[in-house]
Amino acid sequence: MAQVRLQGITRQFDNATAIQDITFDIADRAFWVLVGPSGCGKSTILRTIAGLESITKGELYLGDRLVNDVPARQRDVAMVFQNYALYPHMSVADNLAFGLKMRRESPQDIDRKIQQVARSLDIEHLLKRKPKQLSGGQQQRVALGRAIARQPQVFLLDEPLSNLDAQLRDDTRAELKRLHQQFQITTIYVTHDQVEAMTLADQIVVLDNGRVQQIGSPQEIYSNPVNSMVAGFLGNPPMNIIPAIYQGDRLILFNNQSLQLNQARQQLSLSLGQKFNLGIRPEHIQIQPTSAQDNDDCLTLEVDLVEPLGRETLIKAIVPRSNIKLNLLADAHYQSRKGDRLTVKFDLARLFVFDANNGQTVN
Repeated sequence: MAQVRLQGITRQFDNATAIQDITFDIADRAFWVLVGPSGCGKSTILRTIAGLESITKGELYLGDRLVNDVPARQRDVAMVFQNYALYPHMSVADNLAFGLKMRRESPQDIDRKIQQVARSLDIEHLLKRKPKQLSGGQQQRVALGRAIARQPQVFLLDEPLSNLDAQLRDDTRAELKRLHQQFQITTIYVTHDQVEAMTLADQIVVLDNGRVQQIGSPQEIYSNPVNSMVAGFLGNPPMNIIPAIYQGDRLILFNNQSLQLNQARQQLSLSLGQKFNLGIRPEHIQIQPTSAQDNDDCLTLEVDLVEPLGRETLIKAIVPRSNIKLNLLADAHYQSRKGDRLTVKFDLARLFVFDANNGQTVN
């Protein structure tokens, strides 16, 4: 196993910069997830670690070894892609054995490792089949098994679950976590799915436009995002981010509706008349009785869409006479329809304030 260290890694393609000044240090046996929107550079980072992309600037270490100029085949890393990349003419057993044969391991060691991995992934009964005889989930297990059988220093996973259906994706995600606990291989996992990131990672790296936005544990990033991009990306449904103006005298104004601040005023550290973006998560907005609509600490919203989710109901609402949209969560049995008026109250202890110009968290 090995530590992975990136120091100021930059990768340029002609006049475009895919990633810039990427710096982080992944401990031995850790499970890190790179997450962000499409085009943010997460797959480029993974391919750079694998040796499939050259480094324009910076240094990459696997363990204590500088590997900038080391060919991919000599880095002792294993990579699993989105499309599985199995050899169609080979049986499952031969696919699992391929990397081991390339390393000239003995037939006895190859057979032992194949049996061990097949038991761990519950694919012992599939060893004689060809890939075309397998389901998508079974093919994914074989691709994972081929990588695990090599017992590499580092395990690289590039959106390996994106081709699976929802239930199989959940099952395989849990299997990945169990396998990491069993084999303790340093793992770097790329996804755009924030649920996968939150459930799998020891540490999350949030990326945008080729730069690191924040690194931290799932709960740390969810509770203390450094900017509005991170706040809006992690969380399902995402955080509501609303333009606002600080008017002092205990009021926040947006679209002519006001919100009484009470004790929260002292915590905002804003100037009179300052424009900012107010953030609040859907679970921190409570629906109030209609009789509360005239209270200074309540707002009126109009229902735009209702999505029953089983144990709860997602309500997409708008601020009347504006294009401001909010998500909030209600009880599973809550009845509402498009056009209904809602009276809601924000949990003032859960507010986020973001700079209107650069998106950075103010407090």
